[in-house]
Amino acid sequence: MPATKDRTAPSRAAARPFVLWREVLTAYAAPALMAGTAGVVTGQADLTVAAGTSIAGTSAVVAFLVGAWLRHGGRPRRWTLVLPRPVLTVLLVVATAGVAAGLGWFVAAWLPAHTALPAAPWLRRLRIDLPVSAVLATTIVTLRWRGTVAKPRP
Repeated sequence: MPATKDRTAPSRAAARPFVLWREVLTAYAAPALMAGTAGVVTGQADLTVAAGTSIAGTSAVVAFLVGAWLRHGGRPRRWTLVLPRPVLTVLLVVATAGVAAGLGWFVAAWLPAHTALPAAPWLRRLRIDLPVSAVLATTIVTLRWRGTVAKPRP
């Protein structure tokens, strides 16, 4: 008997809905494990520490903010449903990466100049860690969210 696709079965997106807390938890755990492992394997103690702080923390915060904004109280904005998935993703990635890069550059320069904190290597890491984490978290959350919502009818 030939195998056929069962068209009555629920789709993968319907089987796993977008749940914000799960997305935030994944956004924290995945980069923390990957960057932490890379730091341990390569012997970079600063990367190991950054894995659980600036890298994973930024990913979780961005995933929460983007996911909450996309859900918009359970009623998404119409334009977020109408735009093609890649276009929406690029728009949100550019916005979050810009904000994260600005924040990283500001904090790396402002903290040593206005506090007793010296210009430490972890501060310089923020200039890279924040925007990269924001790009990855925004991309994943946006694509996951769009994969679980139905397009509006005209």
